[in-house]
Amino acid sequence: MDDVLHNSAFLKACRGEATDFTPIWLNRQAGRYMPEYHQVKGDTKSLDFFKTPELAAKATCDAQRILGVDAAIMFADLLPILEPMGMKLDYIPGFGPNFENPVRTHADIDNLRVQPAKESMPYIHDVIKLIRAELPKDIPLIGFGGAPFTLASYAIEGKGSRNYVFVKQMMYGDAGAWHGLMEKITDTVIDYMNYQIDSGVQAVQLFDSWVGTLSPSDYREYVMPHSQRMMKEITGRVPVIHFGTGNPALAPLMAEAGGDVLALDWRTPLLETWNATGVKSVQGNMDPIILCADKASVKRKAKEVLDEVDGRPGHIFNLGHGIIPETPVENVKALVDFVHEYSAR
Repeated sequence: MDDVLHNSAFLKACRGEATDFTPIWLNRQAGRYMPEYHQVKGDTKSLDFFKTPELAAKATCDAQRILGVDAAIMFADLLPILEPMGMKLDYIPGFGPNFENPVRTHADIDNLRVQPAKESMPYIHDVIKLIRAELPKDIPLIGFGGAPFTLASYAIEGKGSRNYVFVKQMMYGDAGAWHGLMEKITDTVIDYMNYQIDSGVQAVQLFDSWVGTLSPSDYREYVMPHSQRMMKEITGRVPVIHFGTGNPALAPLMAEAGGDVLALDWRTPLLETWNATGVKSVQGNMDPIILCADKASVKRKAKEVLDEVDGRPGHIFNLGHGIIPETPVENVKALVDFVHEYSAR
């Protein structure tokens, strides 16, 4: 990595080093709230959009340029990684992702294949190369994937879930099946993350978007060994951001599981958790729905987060979850500008 990228505000903050201002990027910064996104996507099906390097690269770079954020994140989705394993994925308009063959039995788990991402997802390498060629030289590119629990949950439920009934039936009722599935998915995620790093990303974020459904004791028993193994196998090459939502009580265990940066949602007290876990860097943690209010409210809430941290090295400003489609673009731009200006004082 060249010095310009290495010394970018985002990567310095990932390492816990002092920066001239607080770096900011946003979960789902390329997305449906942006007119340019719809121009690029047009009538392209979601799955084809993720797999077409030219389109995914344009969506990624447009968002970084329009917002002026300090890092780009590869435009992709958590779930296509499950396709080469043998799962049949579709994105249904108005419904969301759907697997027509959810994993419910030992035979289903046995049928899942662990394949090298280099062979099964070559478009990922291509999109990273295109993005890196297009991005400004001082803007890092973040790769990403789903953490094992969230991917396993999607595989078992087959679609979005409120209560995770099938997940918890397997987890509590057949621990052998659960851990067997988690091992296969963890192997796949490790390979996929290393493939992205080999292809040229400067950091990776692991999304455990559904992990908040668990208690700390369940996390420790059913998830932590797999997340720990994953983190051990990918940490040390580029900064790894570990992101979970929904249950602040899990933050200390997620920090223990590994990663360089602990990313927190808005329900988790930022400074208190940073102090309690002893991690060198944190990311977060404004409620994304505030961006649907007026600009004055956006700035007030951003100021609260920045004042709480008080310029401590190692803070990356982000939202506690993704930008929603109803968000005004002007509010997002105002947030980015405010964070840069206020933190630079």
